[in-house]
Amino acid sequence: MPLIETVTYPDCVTPDEVKDACDYIRFLNRSTGKVRTGMGAGRQDVNVSCRGGSRVEIKGVAHTKWIPGLTHVEVFRQWSLLLLRDVLKDRIKSAKNWKPTAVELERRMLKDVELPDHAEKLVAVNLPDFQGALSWFTQPGKMFADEISGRLKVIACIEHPNMLHSEEFEPSVSSKQWKEINALLGSGKNDAQIIITGFAEDIPTAIETVEERCRMALDGVPNETRKSFPDGTTIFERVLPGANRMYPDTDSAPIPLEDEYIESLKKNLPEDIIIRYKKLKAWKIPEDTFTYILSKDHFGLISRIIEELNLDPKFIGTFFGHTLKSVENRICRAEDFKYSILYHLFAFLKKENLDLELAKEMLPVLMKNAKMDFNSILKTVHFKRVSPKTLLDQVSVLNTKFNNNNHGGDKTDRINWVMGHLRSAAIGNMSLTELSNKI
Repeated sequence: MPLIETVTYPDCVTPDEVKDACDYIRFLNRSTGKVRTGMGAGRQDVNVSCRGGSRVEIKGVAHTKWIPGLTHVEVFRQWSLLLLRDVLKDRIKSAKNWKPTAVELERRMLKDVELPDHAEKLVAVNLPDFQGALSWFTQPGKMFADEISGRLKVIACIEHPNMLHSEEFEPSVSSKQWKEINALLGSGKNDAQIIITGFAEDIPTAIETVEERCRMALDGVPNETRKSFPDGTTIFERVLPGANRMYPDTDSAPIPLEDEYIESLKKNLPEDIIIRYKKLKAWKIPEDTFTYILSKDHFGLISRIIEELNLDPKFIGTFFGHTLKSVENRICRAEDFKYSILYHLFAFLKKENLDLELAKEMLPVLMKNAKMDFNSILKTVHFKRVSPKTLLDQVSVLNTKFNNNNHGGDKTDRINWVMGHLRSAAIGNMSLTELSNKI
């Protein structure tokens, strides 16, 4: 099955709108019936920018429900970096002449400091006029120092923990030790310091990486690709590639398509998602069912049941969006169960003049035993035919019993009590709403 990539213009202006656009594409693909579904079948690369910021690509977002949070946090991160840029530019008048300094440290200078196993070499880096920058809040639980640390892992190949710094909330290095290190670096009062811990061969790249990321802070927001997490935060993954990286798929030769073939496909396209959405609204189906119905591509089957069997649209839509979804989450359906059998289930109920509520009782059995005939399922759920007259004849007796037992309560209490006694017998034989009204 080929990979399909859908690209949009940067038209979305709110986090929720980004998710809505993604869902629209998702539902449109599902409506063809020709795409795989399930975890990993589709993924989203979400590109985010804010006014004054840069395009940042959040790679491989697995769930559309994560998109609003990720988009919100990324915009916040970019705004934070823009504010940091303004602070730094007020201090640093010539970005061109800005230059960090680095010195190698002896291990004795970090006595009693817990260092990682890969800390073969220790190098202290002084960042002129960067005081307060390393602890600058960027996203929940993260600061600007994490931006540097993330790049050290990816670019310099130094695993975490790969650095210590002078603005840690829980300092690993004592003030006395920092004083000694600052003397070696010749640090000023407005400077910040980093200690890189890594293998000797990785240190030169690490120093270059620290300088590069700090210079980027003077410009604002760097173009980059970031990895997402469920809590809405992201980490640096790699530098965002430019146009030179764009290349055709080298695994297979292009397959030419005849114009006539393309035109024939156009004649059998599913209706647009917005049309389906409007139909669901017109049928008064609850909106909390729409995502399930459209993502599972149940609209066509629902429409067929409603139009061919002339059944209540609201009930059928709710049955799919609430009952079917709930049962699927609770039981493991048989391999040979096909959703299309639900059409035959409702056709059977209509033919037998049974109330549609009975479908909710039959569904769990049907999903586990797809080849069981409907009459056998009725026996399994202990359904017995009872005439509406027989049910209603019991109402006056139950009303009297309720009053004689001094249950107290108002009219609603009485109705609920009587319904509780008749409901199981009424399901399939009489509309529960009608029975409640009669009571």
